[in-house]
Amino acid sequence: MQIQRQGTSRRYSDSVVYNGTVHLVEVPSNPGAAIAEQTADLLAAVERLLAQAGSDKGRLLMVTVYLADMADYDGMNAVWDAWLPEGAAPVRCCVEARLANPGWRVEMAVTAAVRG
Repeated sequence: MQIQRQGTSRRYSDSVVYNGTVHLVEVPSNPGAAIAEQTADLLAAVERLLAQAGSDKGRLLMVTVYLADMADYDGMNAVWDAWLPEGAAPVRCCVEARLANPGWRVEMAVTAAVRG
C-alpha cells in the first residue's frame, strides 16, 4: 500500500493518507485573533484538507486539541460543536500546551477515515 502525501515541504506534509486513513495537523492562519475566530479558521482548513484527501468531517476518528490556555476551552468548544455533524463525534482529547507561534491559541491533530 502506497503512502500519499499532500502539500509536502522539507519539514512536514499538510496531510498523509495510508491504509484508508488520513492524518493531518492544522493551525490557524490568523494568529492573534480571538479563540472563536482561530478555531473557525482552523476547522475550515481541516475541512479543505479532509476533502482533498477523500474524507470529510463526518468521518473523523480521533482529534487532539492543543490550547495555549485552557481558559479558551469553552470558546473553542462552541465553534467545534457548531461545526461537527450530529452523531459524528470522534474520540477527542484537549490539552494545554505552549504552541510554536505565540499568536496561536489552538492547534489540532486529526485522524479520519477516507471514503470508499
